Amino acid sequence: MRSTPFFLRLNGQPVILLGEGEAAAAKRRLLERGGAVIVGEDNADARIAMVAMEGEEEAIAAVKRLKARGLLVNAVDRPALCDFTTPAIIDRGSVLVAMGTGGASAGLAKALRQRFEALLPSSLGDLANALFAARATIKAKWPDPDTRRRAIDAALQPGGALDPLVPHDAEAVARWLEDPDTSQQSGAFTIALRSNDPDDLTINETRLLGSADRVYHDVHVPKAVLNRIRADAVVFALPDMDDEQSPSGDEVIITLLSVDDAA
Repeated sequence: MRSTPFFLRLNGQPVILLGEGEAAAAKRRLLERGGAVIVGEDNADARIAMVAMEGEEEAIAAVKRLKARGLLVNAVDRPALCDFTTPAIIDRGSVLVAMGTGGASAGLAKALRQRFEALLPSSLGDLANALFAARATIKAKWPDPDTRRRAIDAALQPGGALDPLVPHDAEAVARWLEDPDTSQQSGAFTIALRSNDPDDLTINETRLLGSADRVYHDVHVPKAVLNRIRADAVVFALPDMDDEQSPSGDEVIITLLSVDDAA
């Protein structure tokens, strides 16, 4: 990754904003939306700054002064000077989706946001809040972490009781807890890659990698594909194996073959 994404809580925090005009006004709206307190360059408590100056020399000089104080700086339309960039944002309350290009193209980030905006229902933030409120109930219903994860995965999968791309009312989580549909694809599966491009994985293959408990892969499978595996899955490079390659209970076990090996 060229940049490491973070979500910062700026509510009540001072942020320096320098500049005038449309670009500065846009940054001001973004900061105020997040609850930041906008201050001038002389503020000693700020740790973050945004520079939206039109003049090149003036902007470079301001960035140098701020960085010399140890501040993280965003310089509008000058990605080479930026310590961080501001993404295009989809805001669904507790659910925030941020899309960035590392300053390469704000227009591309905006186009992606507009495309994905139509996919995410307005109730998505309420669903996140309801799941958070029900954490204790969910943990009590499924004390075993793996069983709990599979139950939640099943509810959130396409067509599941809590499919996040489908609008839900305020009682959706409560109804799911009363009558949970925990049916989920399980068993042993083989995925034979057709190319080294992870985008060539089918929807079902991507879903399997995202829900796998154990994955066995040959050494030629590229890292870009391995990155699609669920982060806490147990992963083995063939021919290394654990005691068995057969599923236990409702586990999802996958053997992942590279292009050469599949051929």
